[in-house]
Amino acid sequence: AKPAEKHLKEVKRIFHYLQGTVNMGLWYMKDSGFELTVFSDADYARCKDTFKSTSSGAQFLGEKLVSWSSKKQVCTALSTAKAEYVSLSACCAQVLWMRTQLTDYGFHFKKIPIYYDSKSAIVISCNSVLHSRTKHITIRYHFIKEHVEKGTIELYFSRQITNWPTYSPKHFQQIDSTIWFVALVCAIYLQELDRLVKSQ
Repeated sequence: AKPAEKHLKEVKRIFHYLQGTVNMGLWYMKDSGFELTVFSDADYARCKDTFKSTSSGAQFLGEKLVSWSSKKQVCTALSTAKAEYVSLSACCAQVLWMRTQLTDYGFHFKKIPIYYDSKSAIVISCNSVLHSRTKHITIRYHFIKEHVEKGTIELYFSRQITNWPTYSPKHFQQIDSTIWFVALVCAIYLQELDRLVKSQ
């Protein structure tokens, strides 16, 4: 390996994140619901070396964050729409696996909502016809169309995924979007947690 200055900057970025979130944790409430809800996002051409995009996703059971991921896509997306569509497909695959596992334990889900901030990716997913603008997308990502048609999953457009507070990585490029999702939506300062426990 030949580390360069840009790699050192990334390491510093990670340490800044760890330093800034040392007092944060996840709060799991025993009385929250058991609905399966999913949020997904993509960061187009995020990798400075390969220009590949990053897929991010977070899965909840009720208000409890139980699974999350942030992974560089294996293909190089030719457009933002493709990067978003690939991310949506990956998130769909993860939630279907979770659905199978939970079914074995007696939990059943009819339509699993996936919230996304890309209208174009949702339109592609809901359109059963392949046209010139989507023919270059690898067939394996199109399985999401089948599950939309079957009603296994339901796609919702949500601006909330990108309209996070001013700390959003899309403004400062500090840390990846899944980590910010965990930190801003699900995390709670440990001091506040201690206060809640003492008030019981």
